[in-house]
Amino acid sequence: MTALQSAALLLFINLGLLWLLMRIPLGVRTIRLKQTFQRPPEELWRAINPAGSDANWHHCVISSKPLKNRAGIVEQIYSHLDRDGAPLRRLLALEPLPAAGGRGFRSRIADDSTLDVAFWRDFSESRIVRRLPDGAEIEITQTDRYRGLAFLLFRYVMLRRELRALEGWLETGASVPQGYFEHPAFQCGLAVLSTFLLWPFFGLTTSGLMISTFLTLVIALHELGHLAAYRTFGHESVRMIFVPFLGGIAIGGRPYKSHFEVATCALMGPGISAFFVPILIAADNISAHGLLSEHFRAPLLIFLLILGAFNLLNLLPMQRFDGGQVLRQIFRTPRSLIAASFAITACILVIGWEIGVPSGILAAALAVFILLSMIGAGSLKPRHKLEEMKAYERLLVTFGLYAAILIHGYAVIFSAEQLF
Repeated sequence: MTALQSAALLLFINLGLLWLLMRIPLGVRTIRLKQTFQRPPEELWRAINPAGSDANWHHCVISSKPLKNRAGIVEQIYSHLDRDGAPLRRLLALEPLPAAGGRGFRSRIADDSTLDVAFWRDFSESRIVRRLPDGAEIEITQTDRYRGLAFLLFRYVMLRRELRALEGWLETGASVPQGYFEHPAFQCGLAVLSTFLLWPFFGLTTSGLMISTFLTLVIALHELGHLAAYRTFGHESVRMIFVPFLGGIAIGGRPYKSHFEVATCALMGPGISAFFVPILIAADNISAHGLLSEHFRAPLLIFLLILGAFNLLNLLPMQRFDGGQVLRQIFRTPRSLIAASFAITACILVIGWEIGVPSGILAAALAVFILLSMIGAGSLKPRHKLEEMKAYERLLVTFGLYAAILIHGYAVIFSAEQLF
């Protein structure tokens, strides 16, 4: 299998995974979990009932209490933050749910301080506590409309974690976070796994392992740029999730507050990588003049090529790519956004043509990226509109995008000329 065929296969695997995770229409789906506890049902009811005396047992719940002036409405305050850094506030509308041999309730979201209430249109949840001879059973049923497997799996995992946390609270009196998926050590393990999964696509040789390792490092560096931007904007908790085949995802600690914050956090992925381009070119020049071993030169150039190509492709104006995120913040009208998208795409295609990529492959790549944009369409609607960018912020982001394309484009052209 040639390098081009391997890259095409890897790309189509990514396309398939993205479609399954983000866009496959699942319709209305229900998650149902049951767990038994050797505890009195009254004790469990006080915990799972949002209006119960122990409703704030969970480590993420600050308070949960009925509103005095609104019958059937419970206000819950979470430790998760809204865009202003205040605790998330959510109102639940409760109704009794008849249950044979137990007690239950059905709830829906009546208000949310971070998301538009339309997001919760199809959401409902029921919780039932049933008495058993040696304890009690909790049954949780959660229904919503899903598009893509990712959010459905996320909801399932979070409910499982909640039940494990409840079990720990009942035993020790303290609720602690469950799961190790977000732990840095586990994520390092996923990064290593991703490297070995990518290895066959580049050939099961030392060179193939080097390329897959470099790609993993480039992805990690890119996501660290996003994390640095989140920290700069005051996100108290940030984390990076490695997804084998699909790369990495940087997650902030609260919703975005302004269009400038969205654009800057997206731009800093390729932005921080751009700082390494002149360093790598300088190292290549040193190696070319005999001041470094010639054995280092080819790996340096390959790393520079991967760094430039990965970030340059990420700057394409597609829905879920960094370039698309930035352009949608800069250009607020459909006509200007379309014009800017074509201009950015043309620049990147010219760079591909400059390094000798055949026109047929460039046309096919353009079609694939349009498909990627369609797969990534759709996003969560926030409760409040983002703050508009000021003129100087718009100018700053525009020049940043131009500089990122220029620097990474030069990295691709320079490394390709030296290697080929």
